[in-house]
Amino acid sequence: MTRLITDEWAESPEVSLSMNRSSEENMGAKKQNYLPDLFFLGIPVLLFLLIVLVPLLMSVFYSLTDWDGISQRFDFVGLQNYAKILSGKTTFMDSFFFTASMSIVSTVFTVIIGILLASALVGKIPGKSLFRLAFFLPNTLGGVVLGYVWRFILLVGFPSAGTRVSLGIFQIPWLGMPWSAFISIATVSIWQGVGYVMIIMIAALVGVPEDLTESAILDGASSARILFGIKLPVCMPYITVCIFWTLAQTFKMFDLNVSLTNGGPYGSTVSMALQIYRDAFTSNRYSLANAEGVVFFLILFAITILQLTLSRKREARYGV
Repeated sequence: MTRLITDEWAESPEVSLSMNRSSEENMGAKKQNYLPDLFFLGIPVLLFLLIVLVPLLMSVFYSLTDWDGISQRFDFVGLQNYAKILSGKTTFMDSFFFTASMSIVSTVFTVIIGILLASALVGKIPGKSLFRLAFFLPNTLGGVVLGYVWRFILLVGFPSAGTRVSLGIFQIPWLGMPWSAFISIATVSIWQGVGYVMIIMIAALVGVPEDLTESAILDGASSARILFGIKLPVCMPYITVCIFWTLAQTFKMFDLNVSLTNGGPYGSTVSMALQIYRDAFTSNRYSLANAEGVVFFLILFAITILQLTLSRKREARYGV
């Protein structure tokens, strides 16, 4: 009897009209809720298309032509520009080997020094906040500023000091020979990036569970053993981020390269980014520069994919 009354009440016109109105109001509310989402999501997507995707597709298109960047006519040449790059007919491969060597050296020393500084400044050291600030400060400065400052130091400061102090380090032409110019760029790059790695590793080391270190201390483990046997393995996901961040930043080096050596001496310190810039805006080989840019993008894309893969494996292993 109760069920019959309920069914009759649900089938009445007034109840049906009320239910339809409530459903329409819910659908209208959902549609209104979609509008802010579409607005805030549409702007980043539009910017991504205009700033990243469209220029990338244009670079791929022009890399298949012989356009010089000035004339209004051009012909399609297929993969000839890529063949020139890979066959060594251009100096792009030389810049690639220089950039790869610089990236390896800079990444190894930047990460190692950053980890050591972080492990030292996590402890109870007087004035450690000032030390953190001092080591991180170079990372806040642009590569152009650092390049010109160190150029003045190496070209004016060191020779002036060499006339007063008979030390061989002050008498070396640091920007005059290929090997010394390489060391100069690597040193400034390490000096600039070590503070960033230090800050990340300080946050990672502070987050290590105290019960792990306390148990090791009770077992008689030394500070070095705790650092290398417990803390650093737990912080491996952060170390992976530091490695690939430094690697990507060094691969993209341009401003420091231009301001410190400008590719000299004898073109021995031309980075990939500087080579692309010269081919495009100095030699008017715009199509070749676009092909080099595509290759450059693929290298950075591969580094990013490798970083994401390793980071996910570390997260799954250590639960970070």
